Amino acid sequence: MKGEFHSPNLDHEFFPGFMKNGEPHNLLFSDFANGYFAIDRLMFVRLLMTLLLVVFFAIAMRKPKLVPHGLQNVAETFLDFCRVHIAEEILGKKEGRRFLPVIATIFFAVLASNAPSVIPMLNVSPNARIGMPLVMAIVAYIAFIYAGAKRYGFFKFMKSSLVIPNLPLPLHILVVPIEFFSTFIMRPVTLTLRLMANMLAGHIILVLLFSATNFFFWQMSGWTVVSGLTLAAAIAFTLFELLVIFLQAYIFALLAAVYIDLSLHADEH
Repeated sequence: MKGEFHSPNLDHEFFPGFMKNGEPHNLLFSDFANGYFAIDRLMFVRLLMTLLLVVFFAIAMRKPKLVPHGLQNVAETFLDFCRVHIAEEILGKKEGRRFLPVIATIFFAVLASNAPSVIPMLNVSPNARIGMPLVMAIVAYIAFIYAGAKRYGFFKFMKSSLVIPNLPLPLHILVVPIEFFSTFIMRPVTLTLRLMANMLAGHIILVLLFSATNFFFWQMSGWTVVSGLTLAAAIAFTLFELLVIFLQAYIFALLAAVYIDLSLHADEH
């Protein structure tokens, strides 16, 4: 707002909306159908980007041609990137094609959810709140446990993942809990926190830079020149955020593929 500086406030965007004493707080559509379809802003952005992603692929692949062009070409470029540079690069051709649907789903879900952080009028990524990153980390978690259990059987997979061969028996008391914690606890936790922290930090920095530009230009008349510097920094960081949007989707899908591969070779300690 003109003449005012607003520091980043997490209450409005990052904490789920709620009803208190019959009054909606941070909820959209609370007056529609007695509030049964009320959602907060972050959930609205999440549903919107999911819809746009589904519509994009529905249009791009509606009438696929042998020589792709237009949206089909864009869709196939991204799909080929997932197949060649993530799935097959880590898992090999056979297992890469087998797990491509999971890896591609994770990649596009993260990419679509990251994108709103630089889209005008949205300006926030649903991945900046822990819910969506946690859901995708659980999908990757289920996938790598399934991969190992399917190949070795569940109990043999657990033994191969936790027990290091030829280790003195007393050391197993120390090593097995460490292996369990690092393999089955830290993997989904680090996937979740890495994505959430990067998108949250990016959002806060962009808010600070653009808010500071507004403050210096409209209120601090003697500091107008500084607004040019903060605006340039905001534009530069927006371009950097575009890289982060893609890079975080790539890293999340890549690590999911790595964890699946480790499960498929759990007996090769």
